[in-house]
Amino acid sequence: MTVLGRLPAVTLGEVNTEAALLTRIDRKYVLPADDLDAVLTGIPGLRALEIDGRRSSRYESTYLDTVDLDSWSGAAHRRRRRWKVRTRTYADTGERWLEVKTRGPRGTTVKERLPHPGHDDLGVPSCADAWVRDRLGAAHVHDVDPGELVATLRTSYRRTTVLLDDGAGRATIDRDLRWTSPHGSAAVDQVLVVETKATTARPGPLDRRLWELGHRPVRISKYGTGLALLTPDLQRNRWHRVTSRHLADHLTIHQGVLS
Repeated sequence: MTVLGRLPAVTLGEVNTEAALLTRIDRKYVLPADDLDAVLTGIPGLRALEIDGRRSSRYESTYLDTVDLDSWSGAAHRRRRRWKVRTRTYADTGERWLEVKTRGPRGTTVKERLPHPGHDDLGVPSCADAWVRDRLGAAHVHDVDPGELVATLRTSYRRTTVLLDDGAGRATIDRDLRWTSPHGSAAVDQVLVVETKATTARPGPLDRRLWELGHRPVRISKYGTGLALLTPDLQRNRWHRVTSRHLADHLTIHQGVLS
């Protein structure tokens, strides 16, 4: 049995109570799947989220952007007023949410969500237009019309969540990443994206363990990276290093180009 399989279980309610972290500091790492046991070994108090006997769940997201890809460009060029709007589906249960992610003070990520009020994920439902506009406006993003956002990329992956002890936050471990856009599809295997999430910038025990094993934080965005991989005319961007160094040897791309 893997180290992950031997960790004590924690419920979703406990995770939400102890570390919901809708406003947080994130660090992301990309590492070979075979390194996970070593990463999780020796971290006291670590627990794994378990739902209906499962320790991983399939996530699907549809990203909504302007026709000029303003959301993607904001992240690619590190603009101050970065934002994302997406539909997230928990494929194992069918639960769906409409989410808005923006940048908060001191580099924090702010995620806000509401139950998805419609059946179509190709745009913002008209009944949620005002909510999306309000959430973007609260982050000083005023030049985006939610009604004109269109689906530009679909992603899917399998996620495992671990809860750290003593309020040190939580971490997600994503594998089997898949991207689909009008330009094609891409997949990466045997690679994990690990994201630590905490309320402060101080590194937690999982960050320190990753550093000890030689893994350093990297710039990766599932939306930014996936769209760049599958869109031939996008300029060289801030994710080129991670795609060429960490993902290239494990990528399968159909009808796209490695940017």
